[in-house]
Amino acid sequence: MQKRSTYNKNVQIANDAMYYIYEYIDTDINIDDLALNFGISKFHLHKLFKEVMGINIYETIKSIRLQKAASLLLTNRYSTITQIASMCGYSSQTSFIRAFKERFHQTPKVWRNGGSEEYSTSILKNSSMLLYEEKGFENIEPKIIKSKALKTYYIRQRGYLKEDVVKIWQKLQAWVYTNNITQYDEIGIYHDNPTITPHNECFYVAGIIPKGEVDLSNTSLPIFYTPEALYATFEIKGKMGDILRFIQWAYQEWLPKSGFETTTNPPYVIFKKNHFLNEDRFFEATYYLPIQYV
Repeated sequence: MQKRSTYNKNVQIANDAMYYIYEYIDTDINIDDLALNFGISKFHLHKLFKEVMGINIYETIKSIRLQKAASLLLTNRYSTITQIASMCGYSSQTSFIRAFKERFHQTPKVWRNGGSEEYSTSILKNSSMLLYEEKGFENIEPKIIKSKALKTYYIRQRGYLKEDVVKIWQKLQAWVYTNNITQYDEIGIYHDNPTITPHNECFYVAGIIPKGEVDLSNTSLPIFYTPEALYATFEIKGKMGDILRFIQWAYQEWLPKSGFETTTNPPYVIFKKNHFLNEDRFFEATYYLPIQYV
């Protein structure tokens, strides 16, 4: 059995590796160099990453590349398929099309021209968060902001399943109470788009952003900073699954018509009321959608 200190160290390394992959997904990620940066062997990095994340590191990189590309194909109408492939780390359009078809059972062109809608709807219908209403979001007026980097203490969960996500939020709530944190924001980060990623494969990050002076030098939770970037923000509220319907609308309807494109930065929500921690399962939140000027 691993010592707790060893386990915590492995969790930190695996999460740092995942953070690196997300940040540099547009590059040729070298696992040898990554392992060297952590001061461990390539074999050890592979082993601990699989133990912590439950998936092979190469499969993770491939999955992230394709999920990012799938979102960009919907939103970045002014970018060619070749440009999107390059943005997600593919040097060859042929290899990208082959990998995309294997993952989504259709070509990037078919996906971009409406094939994504049926795929996305099937994901939502099979979700454990089925309590969403078929309603429009057209009356929500977004604001365009440039956000500051936010220091976030977090737990990464593989699987966007209601029972599992509730448990990690409860764990974070216990962490807040243990560390006597009285002022903080709750943040949910969608590195993987849950409207086009099967929920048993979807990585979800739940985090706490402490406010004011708090001594957290002894905490074992990993830390990362949200990107300082341009966002369209939306004030949203509803039942548990409404946020999925909103994300589907934002990517498939609002962004393609907005005159903006998205980036490979993750969207996130800052909760005013967290549906995973409230018995009524209602939420109020600000949704941050990464955008760029075209």
